[in-house]
Amino acid sequence: MPRPAIVLRPEPGLAETLARLRERGIEGVGAPLFTIEPVAWAAPDPAQFDAILVGSANVFRHGGEGLKRLAGLPVHAVGPRTAQAARDAGFTVADIAGGELQPLVSRMAAPQRLLRLAGEKRVALSPPVGVEVAERVVYRAVPLPLAGAVAARLAGGAVVLLHSGEAARYFAEECKRLAIDRSRLSLAALAPRIAAAAGDGWQSVEWAEQPAELALLALSVQMCR
Repeated sequence: MPRPAIVLRPEPGLAETLARLRERGIEGVGAPLFTIEPVAWAAPDPAQFDAILVGSANVFRHGGEGLKRLAGLPVHAVGPRTAQAARDAGFTVADIAGGELQPLVSRMAAPQRLLRLAGEKRVALSPPVGVEVAERVVYRAVPLPLAGAVAARLAGGAVVLLHSGEAARYFAEECKRLAIDRSRLSLAALAPRIAAAAGDGWQSVEWAEQPAELALLALSVQMCR
């Protein structure tokens, strides 16, 4: 019998991942570790920038009125989901990365002035010479305790899906707090850096061939079976 898959991401992605797991014959258990909320911010003068850099669709869900001032700037998006959220918000998408922003930024030709709209916790970027990146925080992820019912399911062994480094670190902390045996849990991470953020002591740790949701789902199904 397949092991259950524990999904830690917040809504609306949580429901989508659970539905895709069901389609593949895997029992998914929703255990969101964060809720997303907007942060007050002031949009800068769009004339100072050539484009917007966005690593999450949450920017467009929670960016509020400030986004309207920037709607004339093209968007460089981390992936298809974020790109679609940008289009739905009235933006034009200039480029779509393969799941990570650093490779997209690294291949940009100078000079370039980018405005990065992001969450409070974000991956640091290293732009090439001549590419400037200014940042504005527009949302934050507020931690939630791991539910007792989910902890009980974890105690019996499971595959845990990790979509972000922050989730990986916080999940490891919650396992320590609740005295959950790591050696009974397998981790399926979206990328190597996310797997590394979870630390060690797990039954197994693997990451998707590509930093994309469908690749993570394929890995998770394989690990559950």
